[in-house]
Amino acid sequence: MQDTQVTLETVDPRDLPVFKADMEAAFAVAVIEAFGSCPDGSIPSGDDLDESITAPGTVVLHILCDGQRVGGAVVVIDGETNRNSLDLFFLSSRQHGRGLGFRAWTAIERMYPETLVWQTHTPYFEKRNIHFYVNKCGFKIVEFFSAHHPDPQSPGPSGPSGGGEMFRFEKVM
Repeated sequence: MQDTQVTLETVDPRDLPVFKADMEAAFAVAVIEAFGSCPDGSIPSGDDLDESITAPGTVVLHILCDGQRVGGAVVVIDGETNRNSLDLFFLSSRQHGRGLGFRAWTAIERMYPETLVWQTHTPYFEKRNIHFYVNKCGFKIVEFFSAHHPDPQSPGPSGPSGGGEMFRFEKVM
């Protein structure tokens, strides 16, 4: 595993359909594990990705392991404030447990060394993600969104929880 090389590559617009399908498949695994099925609207869709990639500063990245695509990330880079966002991050479920996620995250950090603060979100039920962001990558949970404290950036409750419950994380560099 030490010899395994993890790199990043900007997604060519022609590759977006495959990127979307890979993203949906990766997110579906966690929802099915938590809830037994994957109802409509329970994972980010290709349409959600279409909407997010039109935001200023958005960069869509393939995660490569030894040159093979194993996942992806969508980051939003604010060159004025250097408060950047990790909007989507995924690995194929076949790649979990190999340390590739951490190595991909550190590659993203190296790609944007001017970042002062990184921000990301994950659903409340995603224990693997929470462990990854907090214990592996050094993020801190800074906010919990629920029906009693909705995310001002989100249109409203969604997802399998019915309440849109999410954690917001920050990592001060």
